[in-house]
Amino acid sequence: MSAIVAIVGRPNVGKSTFFNRLIQRREAIVDAVSGVTRDRHYGKSDWNGVEFSLIDTGGYVLGSDDVFEAEIDKQVELAIDEADAIIFMVDVESGVTGMDEDVADLLRRVDKPIFLVINKVDNAKRAQDAVEFYSLGLGEYFTIASINGSGTGDLLDAVVKVLPEKEMEQDDLPRFAVVGRPNAGKSSFINALIGEERYIVTDIAGTTRDSIDTKYNRFGFEFNLVDTAGIRRKAKVKEDLEFYSVMRSVRAIEHADVCILMLDATRGFDGQVENIFWLAQRNNKGVVILVNKWDLVEDKETNTIKKYTTRIKQAIEPFTDVPIIFVSVLTKQRIFKAIETAVEVYNNRARKVQTRKFNDVMLPIIENNPPPAYKGKYVKIKFCTQLPTPYPQFAFFCNLPQYVRDPYMRFLENKLRENFNFEGVPISVFMRKK
Repeated sequence: MSAIVAIVGRPNVGKSTFFNRLIQRREAIVDAVSGVTRDRHYGKSDWNGVEFSLIDTGGYVLGSDDVFEAEIDKQVELAIDEADAIIFMVDVESGVTGMDEDVADLLRRVDKPIFLVINKVDNAKRAQDAVEFYSLGLGEYFTIASINGSGTGDLLDAVVKVLPEKEMEQDDLPRFAVVGRPNAGKSSFINALIGEERYIVTDIAGTTRDSIDTKYNRFGFEFNLVDTAGIRRKAKVKEDLEFYSVMRSVRAIEHADVCILMLDATRGFDGQVENIFWLAQRNNKGVVILVNKWDLVEDKETNTIKKYTTRIKQAIEPFTDVPIIFVSVLTKQRIFKAIETAVEVYNNRARKVQTRKFNDVMLPIIENNPPPAYKGKYVKIKFCTQLPTPYPQFAFFCNLPQYVRDPYMRFLENKLRENFNFEGVPISVFMRKK
């Protein structure tokens, strides 16, 4: 599981420019998920082989200065609470502002690595002006220009040195994370699963700083349940449930093999649920969607489930090969079906297809439906294989990989899914030069 680095600071100091520069550092990164909650962004980056998650806490453009400062305060406190390292960005053009001082005041009380970063330092005069930021009492600083990237290398060298090393997995059991919006029924689902049979439950604390792994061993299934739902919030953290649940989801998703995404049937598959879904997909995790509180949906007809399912699948296109189960945690309706399905998805994610069988199935399909000619050039795919990665990735070897467009890649993925069971699992397809 990668560490979390949060970028904090008042608006308009260049946080987002810096964030965008970092997450575009390499091709295989997760795209930024904009609007996960208003204007926060989540992405992945790496530096010198150390991978980390990056949270840009964004800025607010609200009317009153009082509200403005309260929101900045809230952002910083949440970032302090969750992140492994904090980048505090200020702007040399503006000099030290009252809001910078407020943020610095919060950060000085924190026992976490803090990096004071002075942005927009792109000449010697500005480098001299940066000295005034010593007054914030945070010690040494880094000067950068996020617009062109100068200075970011030294900063990142220092940041990755302080990040915790990847935690060793405690065992080889599957890890299922229960994620979703607040009040979707996550805690009740976990309680319904473990019930009174407490003797079969062991709590493993400290796998992620203050979340609890519950070992589940019942009805022939054994796995670790990563519970983000019942985690006690620190009293000092002010109320910002959306941002808080996203940061929790980031940690839980990265720590899991399969994400059980729970939504409230009466609220629907809304924007935040959708963003958590894409977070899991971009992290190459298995996904099972649970529509909870189905017993509360009124005026159900014969095809209500079908219509609801269609709506969800439209929202998650093109990754629609995902199990959707309608449950009621209250009445325990289909909750064990949910676990059974999560185990199946875990097995699908670990599935390895023999190279010979893969070629026997896929090459005839490709021969009958070759990639469209591009600028008069014809692509010939001669061989394909599954790559040795923890989740399903496939390479197709051909003469002109650069001419194979996205629609054909999706065609290959669809054919692959038709012939091999990868339900609930994101698949990556690559073209390679033969």
